[in-house]
Amino acid sequence: MKTIRVVAAVICDDINKKRKIFATARGYGELKGRWEFPGGKIEEGESPQEALMREIDEELETEISVGALIDTIEYDYPEFHLSMDCFWAEVAEGELVLKEHEAAKWLSREELDSVDWLPADITIIEQIRSEMAG
Repeated sequence: MKTIRVVAAVICDDINKKRKIFATARGYGELKGRWEFPGGKIEEGESPQEALMREIDEELETEISVGALIDTIEYDYPEFHLSMDCFWAEVAEGELVLKEHEAAKWLSREELDSVDWLPADITIIEQIRSEMAG
């Protein structure tokens, strides 16, 4: 089975307090409308952090500061295996502009279950919840 390596940003309102996180709804493909943490594929020669900064700039026209690695998710979709490094991040400069997503929300700890997460992304929700401020 083919492995796809990606990175995802769990963008929060404040990297120290983490009261809200930014979630996006896919705007394309068979999983259109399902919710995810924005990010994308790591290109040849990029570190995961560099890939994440590039992807967020491309998808959301925003410069982010990449924080600590939360976890690496290993998930088997029917067609491929996903290896996804999830990092804490916060907006360093710019406004979040949706270029590839159909919707976005800032979610509090209590609202994390209010959206229909992609199968791989939902596996890290409890870990994120445990690190967010109540």
